Amino acid sequence: MKQFNHIYFIGIGGISMSSLAELMLDEGIKISGSDRTSSHITKKLEKLGVKVFPSHEGINITPDIDLVVYTSAISNDNPELLKAQELNLHIMDRAEFLGFVMKKFNNSICVSGTHGKTTTTGMLSSVLIETELEPTIFLGGEMDSIGGNFKKGSLNMLVTEACEYKRNFLKFNPTMELILNIEEDHLDYYKDLKDIENAFEEYANIIPETGHLIVNVENKHLFNNVKCKVITFGLTEEADYYASNINNFPTPSFDLMFEGKKIMDINLNVFGEHNILNSIATAAACLMLGVDEKIIKKGLENFKGTHRRYEFKCTYKNAAVIDDYAHHPTEMKTTLKTARNYSNGKIITVFQPHTYTRTKSLLNDFAKALQLSDKTILLDIYAAREKDTGMVHSKDLLNKVLELNADCVYAESFEEAASFIKNVVQEGDTVITMGAGNVNKVIEYLN
Repeated sequence: MKQFNHIYFIGIGGISMSSLAELMLDEGIKISGSDRTSSHITKKLEKLGVKVFPSHEGINITPDIDLVVYTSAISNDNPELLKAQELNLHIMDRAEFLGFVMKKFNNSICVSGTHGKTTTTGMLSSVLIETELEPTIFLGGEMDSIGGNFKKGSLNMLVTEACEYKRNFLKFNPTMELILNIEEDHLDYYKDLKDIENAFEEYANIIPETGHLIVNVENKHLFNNVKCKVITFGLTEEADYYASNINNFPTPSFDLMFEGKKIMDINLNVFGEHNILNSIATAAACLMLGVDEKIIKKGLENFKGTHRRYEFKCTYKNAAVIDDYAHHPTEMKTTLKTARNYSNGKIITVFQPHTYTRTKSLLNDFAKALQLSDKTILLDIYAAREKDTGMVHSKDLLNKVLELNADCVYAESFEEAASFIKNVVQEGDTVITMGAGNVNKVIEYLN
């Protein structure tokens, strides 16, 4: 990395960008960047000595910068990006830069899939930090046991999430991949499910012959022609690694099986059947890395979850208040089913749709998922990287949910959403703030 003396990150407060910034800072490189939103992440970077500009201005880009890194959320007309081009500076997008960083590591483990990436990366981290492998970890969320979203280890191993958006993961250099599941998503970029599957096939073929692909048995048929060793996981004997004797209460426990033989029993401390699958994938990957079975068991059982993944926040009027990152219909169904299993009262969901294209493409599926909630409060769509062209509004989703005879209302603000909660919540209920935006701010108004 010493070829760079000064790196500038456009969108430095992003969960992945901030991790890369920290790693480069630890390498002794001068780091600066910009982000329109102040957060605990940007404040942490500032305490570490990083200059963070509060807006994107061309004047922030100076000739002494060796490299400019930007996120997918940055548009082509961004003034900082345009200034970097004018000065003929070296420019990389985040995925390209992360792929470049991967080349410096002996082993790179990438966790991909439509759902479960952050939780599974967290599980892997929980196991691997107990070993002598000394992993460097980039987490797409925050986890207390690693002190946030980044942990620097050695150059022996990198563990990171790999998002399929815009085929970004094709810029990576993994020696091992975990592909958890494949469903329709990011339809602002992909044509259809087949297009997504093709991208995952191409991604799997990046792995060298000496590497490993850990894949959900339901998707095994897509990877018949990859060069590396393929290991499957699932809930049935069709998979190489699978679960037997499953018990979901109070939290999931099961026997991890391989080719009909019990390897170990595992007792998780996170909720939901989906986490059984995530833990099996984690165990399979760690076994391929030669990690001792006792360490795998300990790491999985010590895993308490990551922030914003079915995270207990507080109680209000003796009702549990949960925050969850679910923003795809399948994830939402999983979260709501989990809540139903552990609540005798009503499920009250505050849902903030994420991006206009996803909401429009999956409108009917979102409505069907919200049928699982006893009462839904809809907030405005969180734009993220998109602009509002008027293609869809949360009220369109409201009408779809009402057509299914489910209880649903629209709230114009976080404060109004909190007022709806206050009027209907009772002891024993479960309140869930759901979405990948800032929906959890609703909790601040419960007092």
